[in-house]
Amino acid sequence: MSKKEIDAARRLMSLMFKAHPWHGVSMGDHAPDLVTAYIEIVPTDTVKYEVDKASGFLKVDRPQRFSNYCPSYYGLIPQTYCGERVAKLFGARAGRPDMIGDGDPLDICVLTEKTIPHSDILLTARPIGGFSMADGGEADDKIIAVMRDDAVYGSFTDLKDCPTTLLDRLHHYFLTYKHAPGSTQHKVEITSMYGRDEAMKVIHASHDDYKQKFPELEFMWPASMNS
Repeated sequence: MSKKEIDAARRLMSLMFKAHPWHGVSMGDHAPDLVTAYIEIVPTDTVKYEVDKASGFLKVDRPQRFSNYCPSYYGLIPQTYCGERVAKLFGARAGRPDMIGDGDPLDICVLTEKTIPHSDILLTARPIGGFSMADGGEADDKIIAVMRDDAVYGSFTDLKDCPTTLLDRLHHYFLTYKHAPGSTQHKVEITSMYGRDEAMKVIHASHDDYKQKFPELEFMWPASMNS
């Protein structure tokens, strides 16, 4: 198919069907500097939602059994996959060459001063850094981003611009959100935090992992990330 035919098919499909938030939504024409984020959880949620990989619908993963509230808007970057390349970057940072990817889309936490009352939405965000998080021995990076044009956070360009208290809250949430009170077995660990430059590498790697995992979806990939 020619590019013109592919673009026409995309437009027709977008009018007839709701796109799958992982596969059917573009990362954005300016990725990785600006990325589309699909939001699964907002800070007021007492239930953990996540995208059902088969259908694309937002599903209940589990109720939050303990007093853990995500301190940011949380979701995924479309057309990403945590596979071999993401794990290799993680391993280089942590000195752990045995790491594997968790097989999920790349997670993103978006900072904004605005109150967004519900999830299942798309927004545009600027990545500024991330957390190297391992969950059960699998690389599960968390990209930290700010919503584009946000009045409070929109000028941030790197993780060092974030207040330490906010990073501490995110750090604590991800270390504890799966733990029962009194539990002594902690399979989640954060080995480091990193800035914008490393976040760009992780996003590129996750898109390359995605392309390897789903080569049949090549016609959906944003041109800015095809090289």
